[in-house]
Amino acid sequence: MNPERFQKLARALRRRQPDLTVLMERVHKSHNLSAILRNCDAVGVLEAHAIPPEDGLQIHPHTSAGTAKWVRLVRHRTTEAAIKELKSRGFRVLAAHPGPDAVDFREVDFTMPTALMMGAELLGLSDEALELADGRISIPMVGMAQSFNVSVATALLLFEAFRQREAAHMYDEPRIDPEDMERILFEWAYPRIARHCRDRGTPYPPLREDGGLPQFSLR
Repeated sequence: MNPERFQKLARALRRRQPDLTVLMERVHKSHNLSAILRNCDAVGVLEAHAIPPEDGLQIHPHTSAGTAKWVRLVRHRTTEAAIKELKSRGFRVLAAHPGPDAVDFREVDFTMPTALMMGAELLGLSDEALELADGRISIPMVGMAQSFNVSVATALLLFEAFRQREAAHMYDEPRIDPEDMERILFEWAYPRIARHCRDRGTPYPPLREDGGLPQFSLR
């Protein structure tokens, strides 16, 4: 591992936001899913969540620009299970959905633990998702189109969250537990060795300060 590359990984991880995430409900287009993961990486989202459509989820490598390696995607079987888990972890689940009861996204406090729930482009969010959400938010529009592309809408919401959190100095210091930081950094730097250790139930070898490893064999 090149020391400069290792330090770049460490800097990115120190700015990750464990209490900001996106929940995608049956987003079925590969390029949209991949673009959303790229948006998540850009603002420091640690992990994203998805309820897969019936035909499954595929990440488009070109659209994601490799960011699927840095943003863990957690899959859930149902909308109810996904929202229940996020709420149990302290997240406020906000449905991106227009309507008279929706709040302008610029008026929302995104420094609170927040999960942004996004629906498929044509169908939007399900009635179940809207019922279980803690609130609804919308992006004002004055043209003829009724909505943005889902990946564009997600980018707008996430960058408002980024703006607020940066102003609140939430990127200045690491916000992830030190043990989790050490584990994730190893997995980012040495994914093959991490997988090898997990498969065998052995601990990760310690990293030197420059990101180097003691002599290690994958055998």
